[in-house]
Order: sequence, then structure tokens, then C-alpha cells
Amino acid sequence: MTDLREWLKKVEEIGELQRVQEEINWDEEIGALTYMVGKREGSPALLFEKIKDHDPKYRVLSNVVGSSLNRIALALRMPTGLPLMEMITRTRDLYKRRIPPKVVDGKNAPVNENILRGDDIDILKFPVPKFWPLDGGRYIGTADMGITRDPENGRINFGVYRQMVQSKHEIGLYISPGKDALLDIERYWSKNEPAPVAVVHGMDPLFLIVGAMGFPKNISEYEYAGGILGRPVEVVEGDVTGLCFPAQAEIVMEGFCYPHAYKEEGPFGEFQGYYGRPGAATPYVDIKCIRHRNNPIMTSALMADHPSCEQNLFFGIARSARIWDDLDALGLPGIKGVYSVPAAAGGFGMVVVSIEQRYAGHAAQVGAIAAQCAGAAYYTKWIVVVDDDVDPTDLNQVVWAMTTRCHPASDVDILRQTWSTYLDPTLNPPELRPYGSKAIVNACMEHRYLKSFSKRTRLRQDVYERLKSRWSSLGLKGKPPEIRIFETFESHSEAPHGKLPEGIEGM
Repeated sequence: MTDLREWLKKVEEIGELQRVQEEINWDEEIGALTYMVGKREGSPALLFEKIKDHDPKYRVLSNVVGSSLNRIALALRMPTGLPLMEMITRTRDLYKRRIPPKVVDGKNAPVNENILRGDDIDILKFPVPKFWPLDGGRYIGTADMGITRDPENGRINFGVYRQMVQSKHEIGLYISPGKDALLDIERYWSKNEPAPVAVVHGMDPLFLIVGAMGFPKNISEYEYAGGILGRPVEVVEGDVTGLCFPAQAEIVMEGFCYPHAYKEEGPFGEFQGYYGRPGAATPYVDIKCIRHRNNPIMTSALMADHPSCEQNLFFGIARSARIWDDLDALGLPGIKGVYSVPAAAGGFGMVVVSIEQRYAGHAAQVGAIAAQCAGAAYYTKWIVVVDDDVDPTDLNQVVWAMTTRCHPASDVDILRQTWSTYLDPTLNPPELRPYGSKAIVNACMEHRYLKSFSKRTRLRQDVYERLKSRWSSLGLKGKPPEIRIFETFESHSEAPHGKLPEGIEGM
């Protein structure tokens, strides 16, 4: 697969593309239908092919990957049907391979099939949705790439930033403090120079996933995307900004953010399921050139409560792998699993780490570092550390560990004045943002009492395997549950079948 269109063919082949051919209104109806369909986990991608007031050749794709593991697998170039934890571990391996992009001649690049400049520029020729009733305007930038460059070292960054249409040739650019694009723009402004910006509004979903991650600030996201593809990303160098954008992109706009020029922006229905406050001082991009393919497809990401929020599940994979990599890079042993919980405010709000405890203070160390490592530092409020007999992707098990292994008075720590966002609705008045706080919950068995800690109930593996093989013949439907932790009798004398260990009789 080389672009969004080939990816969509694969999605249609596995039965996860729904073409909406009846006319639908860009004003709330695209957002509302995406929200309603997204309430069912595993719901299809929606390709809107007839949008009110717009050329039917201009289409919108929403619920792009949504809550479908299969579509996320296709985006990450993995086989479909993999278990969640295997997808996380495979993604970690993909991050280890980096391949720089390759600049290609733009003459025959699909993105240059149509080029608009000057008076021909009109952003609203595209069917830009207004998602929520109280949104401040129409948002073209949701499933997008915002591309910037560090003027000091030339590093190209791309990330996912919300963009509200301000006029025929201007789009607002909301970026949380500390994010790479804002740092790049501010470096240009410190030299009293306009900052070049390119924005992509129709793209391979791989770029959505990679752009949403927090990679090291000195490495371009293009290198990680190339590593996942197994080949360089083919890019075209724009003649307006000099920035590189994917040759196969659907829609690309180039322009400039002028020094200390702002426009009011928002509110916008955000990933927490609340409206993000209006940004009274938001940079905007003055668009000088629009490029698009014939019959372009604009990618759109609904921000909402779980599971309708576009980013939630892919954060559960891509962000989990990112955090796990950080913990490994810092030399922490015994990490058995990491999960960025999808239902927790767009996948940002809660991280669970499973460990094999190896020394005194190990669980506390993992919790503290997981809270502040590059992959998890932004916004994450709850960091829960559990033992390796707990599957971090199974919240039933995690809650069980929190209520049977955590003593709140001694096992919960609070970090204050941490990196957060103006979009956090819990800190009021809004002027107090973007400083946040984090709770580190040690839900592991107390290390000093590991040998005497109450023994949990477990199945024998031979009994489990025997019943698993008879599942269908016993008249049970579906697949038997996957269980990986079994009774070993390591903490007391071997207990033969049918006999309780000494000291348990009569209890």
C-alpha cells in the first residue's frame, strides 16, 4: 500500500468500509453520524460521497481507524487478527527501525494534479465539517498532518493539530504548549521571521498514528513512518515553503504563520468529551497554495467520549509501545506490558504498566519514570503499576489489582506542576492551565512481603488445557478465554489433586 486509496481498498476487502451515498450535511450531520456509528466497537470507516453544498467529487472519510484493531493493523502494515498485546509488542519493534524520507520529482506526483494559487484559493471548496453544535466554526484539521521545520537544525516535524477555518485563505492552528510545531514556529518568530507551515488534510492513516505520538524532538516523524513502511516515505518539496509533504497526499496547503499574529479560535469538541476552551491567542496559517488530487478524499477525526473518539484505540497500541520503549531505553528491567487505556480521555489519561518485581522500590521506580518519560509525560493523570500476573490490557484485572494490592494511604503518590494542556477541564479557572498533576498508583503486591502475601486463586494448567480442548464438545460457544498464569504451588508444599495444602483445612 502506498496511499490512502490503496489502504481503503484493503479496508473494503475485509468488510470495514461503509460508503454513505445519500446526501448528508456538513453542518453537524457528519459528526453526529460518526459519533452514533462509533458507539459500536469495531464499527466501519465512513466514506461520505455526497455532501450538501459541495461537488460530489469531493469526499470525506471519517472513523478512519476508529475502534477497529484490523484497520489499525492495516495502517501499521501488520497482519489483521492479532491479539492486542501482540500488536503493541510488534509496534515496539517497528519503532526501532528508522528510514529517512526520499524527495521525489513533484511533476508527476498525485498531490500536484491540481494546484491553486492567489484568488483561486478557497478552503471551503472542500466539504469541511462542523462537528459539534457549539464548535466555534468548521474544522478542516482533525485527521491531519501539520508540518513544520526547526530553523536551527532543519529537522522536519509533523503532528496532528486542530485547524479551524478562519477565512477563504486562513486556518487557525491550535497547538498545546510544549508541542514541537509551536516550538518551531516560536523559533522563527524569535528571529522576526514568518514560520513556514504545510498542512495535509487527506492522508495514509499511518501518518495519523505516527503524527499523534510523542517522538524525540530531534528526530523527524518521517523516519519512524519510513521504518514502519520498510521503505522511505516519498515526499515532494513545496515551492512555497520548502517543506516536504507526502507525494501521495490527497490535499496539501502551504502558507505562513506571521510573527505574533493571532486570531480567536474555538471552542471545539475535544478528545476528553468536552469542549476545549476558545484559544484567544492562536496562530493562524495564511495559505498561499493548495494542492490536491483529482476527486480528493479529506480525512476527518471526530474527537468525542469513548469509544467514538477516533484516536482512542490506536493510542492504546502506538502510545503503549512508545512508553514501553522509553522504559526500556532507561534501563528498567522486568517490564512485561504497557497499556495506554483507550477510554481514558482519548488514550492520554491513564497508563498501566505490568512488571516482574525484582528488587526493593522497583514498582515505585517504574511508576515515577513512566509518569514523566517522553511518551507519557503529556497530560497522563493516572499511572498504575501492576504485577506480571495481571494483563494491563484487561481493565477488570487492573481494577482487581488496585482493590486487592493497593493500600491507598501508602501506595498512592502525587506529582504536581506537571505537563498538561489548556484542554483539561478539571483545572479551573482555565488561567491555571496548562499545569497538571499525576497520581502514581502502586497496585503491586508489597515487595517486602512477596513471599507471605495472600496467595491468589489460580487454575491448574493441565485442567485448563483439558477443558479448553473439550470446549465445543461441552456445548460452549465461541473461544475459551486465554489464561496465562497458572497454579504452581511455589509458596507451599505441593498439593495433590483433591487435597488442600496443610493449614487451609477448616478455614
